[in-house]
Amino acid sequence: MILTTEEILRKVRELEIKSKKITTHLFTGEYHSAFKGKGMSFREVREYYAGDDVRFIDWNVSARFNHPFTKVFEEERELTVMLMIDTSASNLFGTVARQKKDLIVEMGAVLTFSAINNNDKVGVIFFSDKIEKYIAPKKGRQHALYIVRELLTVEAKKQGTNLDDAIKFFSRSVKQRSIAFILSDFLATGYDDGLKVIGNKHDVIGIRVYDKMDMQLPDAGLLQLQDAETNKTTWIDSSDELVRYNYQQHFMEQSELSKNYFRKAGAELLHVRTDDDYVKILQQFFINRM
Repeated sequence: MILTTEEILRKVRELEIKSKKITTHLFTGEYHSAFKGKGMSFREVREYYAGDDVRFIDWNVSARFNHPFTKVFEEERELTVMLMIDTSASNLFGTVARQKKDLIVEMGAVLTFSAINNNDKVGVIFFSDKIEKYIAPKKGRQHALYIVRELLTVEAKKQGTNLDDAIKFFSRSVKQRSIAFILSDFLATGYDDGLKVIGNKHDVIGIRVYDKMDMQLPDAGLLQLQDAETNKTTWIDSSDELVRYNYQQHFMEQSELSKNYFRKAGAELLHVRTDDDYVKILQQFFINRM
């Protein structure tokens, strides 16, 4: 569905208001505490008090004033957040609440404003089976609104998914250590080596979105299924218990594959269904990392 300019502006504004409400009332502190800055930088020297770490005593200043002084450090807070957004055709699917794409857009907007509110840079890589668009990381509200507009309107020129290429593009393009959120249904294989490479340098979090019907077929008799990425169609008898079992097993195998890839890469993977309360899931994730 092609949106008019007026509809796009209205949706951008709605997402801005919703995201700011979420980040202000629910993620205050959690996002900040969940992700560490680049390190500690020297701020000042002050008098030493009982209980201060003796390792930070400034002996030169202490000798000069004949009284102990200690160095004070603060966290270098500025971070770079990169969103890797799967725009492949399989995300244009949803049977409850919303499409997977809608969920990705909302979570992408919330993560964007969480970063901007904490004065962090944020950038985006949109991918299908090719890189659709790259937005370099920057700060500021106008940049966040631009990202949200692109989240709403980006249309993939390709239908498939090549997550390995997207990960390699990220590795080549983003040199500074970053927090990388990969938002996808992860209907892909063979990205494990690339994931290990970026997992060694960056803080990588996968958010796997799925629909109830990705996992479970209804008992509805003869159904024609179409693969959104290849357009291939097939007829199946959903009333057959074995057919439903095999369908569910295939989903579980994909889940296990993704889980193993992320675990071996030292990265984290969240699972969010289209009818889940993604805010609670993200908040709990931030709290657990604290």
